[in-house]
Parts: sequence; C-alpha cells; structure tokens
Amino acid sequence: MCRLITVTNYNQNILDLEDRIKQMNSYLNNKQESYWKEHCYLSLIDSNHLTEPIHYKYQEKEYDIAFDGKIYNVVEIKNKLIELGFTFQTTSDSEVVLKSYIAWQEKCLNDFEGVFAFVIDDGERLFVARDQLGIKPLYYGLDDETIIIASEIKSILAYLGKAVVDKEGIKELLALGPSLTPGHTIYKDIYSLRPAHYMYYQNGINIHRYWSLHDEKHTDDLDTTVKKVRKLVVESIQKQLSYDYPLSTMLSGGLDSSIITAIACQYVNDLTTYSVTYEDQDKYFKAYDYQTSMDDQYIDKMKERYQTTHHQITLTQDQLIHSLKDALIARDMPGMADIDSSFLLFAQDIADNHHICLSGECADEIFGGYPWFYKEELYNQPYFPWMRDLDMKLDLFNDKIKELHLKDYIIQRYQESLNEIQTTDLKKQLIYLNMEWFMQTLLTRAASQAIPSSLDVRVPFASVKIIQYLYNMPVEYMFYNHEEKGILRLAFEEFLPKDITHRKKNPFPKTHSPIYENLIYEKLKESLNDSTNILFEFFDKEKLYHFVESHGKSFDVPWFGQLMMGPQLMAYFYQIYLWGKVYHIQLDI
Repeated sequence: MCRLITVTNYNQNILDLEDRIKQMNSYLNNKQESYWKEHCYLSLIDSNHLTEPIHYKYQEKEYDIAFDGKIYNVVEIKNKLIELGFTFQTTSDSEVVLKSYIAWQEKCLNDFEGVFAFVIDDGERLFVARDQLGIKPLYYGLDDETIIIASEIKSILAYLGKAVVDKEGIKELLALGPSLTPGHTIYKDIYSLRPAHYMYYQNGINIHRYWSLHDEKHTDDLDTTVKKVRKLVVESIQKQLSYDYPLSTMLSGGLDSSIITAIACQYVNDLTTYSVTYEDQDKYFKAYDYQTSMDDQYIDKMKERYQTTHHQITLTQDQLIHSLKDALIARDMPGMADIDSSFLLFAQDIADNHHICLSGECADEIFGGYPWFYKEELYNQPYFPWMRDLDMKLDLFNDKIKELHLKDYIIQRYQESLNEIQTTDLKKQLIYLNMEWFMQTLLTRAASQAIPSSLDVRVPFASVKIIQYLYNMPVEYMFYNHEEKGILRLAFEEFLPKDITHRKKNPFPKTHSPIYENLIYEKLKESLNDSTNILFEFFDKEKLYHFVESHGKSFDVPWFGQLMMGPQLMAYFYQIYLWGKVYHIQLDI
C-alpha cells in the first residue's frame, strides 16, 4: 500500500514551497521515495511492493511518474511496448504505465486491468488517472496556481494549513454522509478524482471519463451464464493472488468471503484466513433483520473443508472506543464509526503477518446483495435507497442547517446520478447507483483504514468485466431461485457447504455488547459539556440531548445503509465531535 503525494506549480519554483511540503510529510513517518524538480515534487511513501517514482527521458523530453497500484495484465502490455522498441530497466508496473502513456497518451487507460492511481509529469502538464472502479483513492486540491494531489486528504490539508467546510461540504456531511457525491469531499477546494476518469492539468483542470457501463444484449442462456460468472470471478481472484508475498483472506463464513477463500485454496497452499469478532459477542448477540446469525459455525465449516490456518481476532470494547479517533483520522472525515475502527484494528492485526489480504467486499453492490435491490419500499422512493426515514433524520438538525434544504440536495444528487446512466431499467439503475455511491463508501473505508498498517486489501469482486456482465444480465438470472445474489450462489455451490451457499447476507459484524453502548454513551455525553462542540452547530440541542439520554434509541432505524443505529450512531456523532476538535474545522456557512 503506497501513499502518493505530488505538488506542482509550472509558474513557480517548487523549492520555494519546501517548508509547506515538509509539513505535509511530517504527518507521514514511513520510508519515502521522492523526486524534486523545479516545478514539481513527487513522492511515494511506505512502498511495500518495490514501486518508486520513475524518471525517464524519451526523445529529449523528461517524464516522471508516481504510481500506486497493480496492473494485472502488465506482461501483455509490456510485450506490446517492447515490440514498439521500448526497453525496461525495472520490473515495476510504474515503468510500464509511464511508457504506455508515452506510447499511447490517455488511450493507454483502455488497456489497463487493475487498480491504480498515478500522476505523470512531462514538464509541461500533468496527466492524472484513477482506476475504473475507484479502488485506489486519489484527491486533489488547488491553491492559486499550485495543485496538490495525494492519496489522503490529510496531506492536502497539511499543505493548505486549514480545514474549511462551506455550505456544500455541510450538505455532503449531514445529508449524504458517510457517502459523498462522486468527485467531492466535505472540504472546500479539495476534490476526489472520480473513478474511471483522468485529468490533465495545464493552466487549469480538464477532466474526462474514459470508461463507463454500457448496454449489450445478453444472449447467454442460464447454464452458459452460470459458467461465465464462475469464469469471470475465478479469473479475477486468480489475477489478484500473490506468489511473492504470503497471502491471506478475510473469512466471515458468508457467501462472498467463502468464495474468495475456496478459490484461493485451489492455487495457494497453506492459505491463512482471518475473521473478526468482539469480546463477549456470543453472550450478547441479538439477531435482527440485517444481521441474522453469528459467523463462527460457518467459519468452522470452511476451515474444515479447506484446512486453512485460521486466526480469529477478538476486539475489546475499549479498543473500539479508543480507535474511533484513529479511524476518523485515517478517513479524514466522520465515517462509519466503530465499523471503521474495527476494520482499522482488524487490518493492523492482519498486517503483523501478511501484507496482502483478499476481501469479499463489493459483491453485494454488483450481484444485488442489498435489500434495496428487491424491496420495493426501499427502491421506490425519490432518493437513494439506502436512506431510511429521511424526514425523521432531517428533523434532528437546527434551524440554520434546515435552511440549507438538505432533502432537496439529496434528491438533486440522486437525480444527477440517474441522468448520467440514462436508463429506465431498475436493475441497471441500482447497479450504477451502488457502484458510484455505496461501493465507494466501503472502498474508502477499506483503503483508509488499511493505510496506517500498510495492508494491501484486494477486492476481486470489484472487476470491470464482472460488473459489465452483470449489468446486462436478466434480472431473473441475477436473482435466481428468488435469492439475493442467486446467480453467484448457483455458480459456486459446488465449492461451498450448502448452508453457506444459501446463507442470508450479513453485514460486517458489529458489537452487541452493552458495555460498548455504555462506554460510547459516556464519551458522547461528556462531549456535550464542551461549549465548542461542533455538534451544536448542526443539531437541535434539545433533540440532541434527548438522543444521547436515550442511548441512541430515539432514532431506531439505520442512519445509513444497514448499520449505524443505537450505539453505532452515538459513535458517529462522537466522531463528528472529534473531527471538529482534531481538524480545527472552520465552518463557512
């Protein structure tokens, strides 16, 4: 897992900005590889995969690249370049990407299969690109004629020396958060380069989309479709296996992680698997609509079948509470509260022994695992289907925030996304919305919470080929046998125990302990004694106090998606409080 930073100004000597750049790097204590040029500074930090900034001179022109990622078809592309007369001094993907750009300019992106974020400087302009599904993060900020590009928002904030949130940022945080409008952040003058987009910077910014889902006629019958789905998933997993570093997988005993583990075991001997649970989870677990069962018995069945070396990581309630701040800083905004902090701790434990871990994330967004794919009351509403009881949520805010017309903003962003896809096919709309919105929230969680421990979390289900095929698949195939992800279950039933094949989807596990509820209640209640608490800028005080005193029970539906209610929602509000304090937020509303 690399962290990328570039600072560029074509009208000023970049050495004049050295103190500000050092301030950016002071937040990052890992080994770094950097290049200074008169107009551009490029740095890669904490490289586990021998990637480094590459400098290359071609036809009297000098090029530099800072690259984070992995190109899975790199050998094929390299062979094409050798046929054109290019030679290579390293085995890195960076060099192949740089020379692909020299050979084909932005059209090189059409050939890349993988995950990537990179910046190329040719002395006159920058070429910046991000992978098709946004697995690798990439942000940029503007400061007069200087552009700052980084893998983490904190690097840009450090350069700017302030964290300003204007009206639009407040709408993003309170109306849409923890999801964000594609291309946006909550901070003024800081943006995200959208997935499947590239950007030229030369006397201004010029952004283009290079890939999108498109309509194709699905002519395969059911049997052929099942075989094709299996082939696409197996190929994606196989490409992301590592033979240079010890490999591991996250194993929850659910359908998606079990498929990843089962296929990885076909190619890797002595696979290590990891699961996460919580102190006294068996004592306090209570099934509810979205989390119907504990994971343990299903994990045991996969361990027995594939003889993996399994590690169950048990997190304490104190760990979850104390890591909320670290998780906030990792994401650079209030996120998914203890779902973030638990992932951060989980990644840290995995990283003690493995640099690479495969995860089943993104299968639900692509194969239709969420209830809003098939519950009419969720998808038949004029805003995002993962939002529930919107009026109840908006009623918590104070009059100043209500004047921002948050509901109108939500509907506006929802409609803008539907206009991008221009189809009346409900399944296609839901796949696109999930790919552009919900999946990005989870990918941001995985990337941000893994960066501090330098764990490379790979997500084979997030495949361009898979999602394009599913996009055009008949809905009755997708939900074969009237089951969520029915086609995926059918494709891999021979690889899994029967009760895992048909296990109902469960989200990433949350703690059910009353100890955690009491701990976060005390933290949030204590924060209300701070007169500078940023929560008072957003929420109606009386309703906020009532929410806290009820231990979060006065808001009894998920704030976002399938989680974030009760203790998790209290933790989210506490993260908002910490965010205001840690980032010294300046509100411009």
